[in-house]
Amino acid sequence: MVRATGTLSAVAALTLLWGSSAGPAPATVRVPERPHGHFFAGPVERPTLTPPGARAPEPPPEFYFTRAAYTSWRRGWGTQNWAIDYPKADRIFLSFIARLLPNIDAYDEEHPVLLDDPDLRRFPFLYAVEVGYMDLTPEEREGLRGYLEAGGFLVVDDFWGSREWANFEYQMSRVLPDRPIVDLPLDHPVFSSFYEIDEILQVPNVGQGRAGGPTYEQDGYVPVVRGIHDENGRLMVLINWNTDLGDAWEWADDPFYPLRYSTYAYQLGVNMIVYAMSH
Repeated sequence: MVRATGTLSAVAALTLLWGSSAGPAPATVRVPERPHGHFFAGPVERPTLTPPGARAPEPPPEFYFTRAAYTSWRRGWGTQNWAIDYPKADRIFLSFIARLLPNIDAYDEEHPVLLDDPDLRRFPFLYAVEVGYMDLTPEEREGLRGYLEAGGFLVVDDFWGSREWANFEYQMSRVLPDRPIVDLPLDHPVFSSFYEIDEILQVPNVGQGRAGGPTYEQDGYVPVVRGIHDENGRLMVLINWNTDLGDAWEWADDPFYPLRYSTYAYQLGVNMIVYAMSH
């Protein structure tokens, strides 16, 4: 059960408008071979992350909701996996943060950064999705490792079942080979950094949530929150497995998407940010 559930009224009333514009032609990179390579396709496009006319804030804000961009993608999908629910989920979530945490100087636009970008270390909070199909290049592995060892905080979301878990675990073993993945108990500080969360909910995708059907995908029947700590005990990776917080953020303004899931997703999201900014 999650307490303080009346916080979503402002989010439910949001109406967001935005356009789309094409950027310059991206470069092409090749995804390296790996076991279980049937998940992946190559060559793939290196994403263009900054739209024409994007503003560069001065002075830099205190907090960016930074989305991890990587170059691998699942065969047959029209968009790269890092961009699932992007940019709508990021924008609506940021509007909620601005209302709830007005003392945090937060950048109010979406902010994707490539894992091999040297600027990644400037941003203490990093959000990654669809990691069940992620296949990191050596440069991306090095960039993510350096980011985490320098004090960065990675949140992982929206991947399901044993097959996707096996790939994510493999990828992280190449990034942090000496750091184990462990279950996080509900008395971990991340669950009480702002809201008191005493139950892990399985947040369904928008289609299943609207229909009131099963909340799981594949064989991911039980939601789990896991983590990776550094040698000093600092939580540096928070893993939301068998759940989809991003869809609940994105569809919080949909009257047919259950409020229970959106409330949980927003409150856990706030907790993750407060924890990242204070540790």
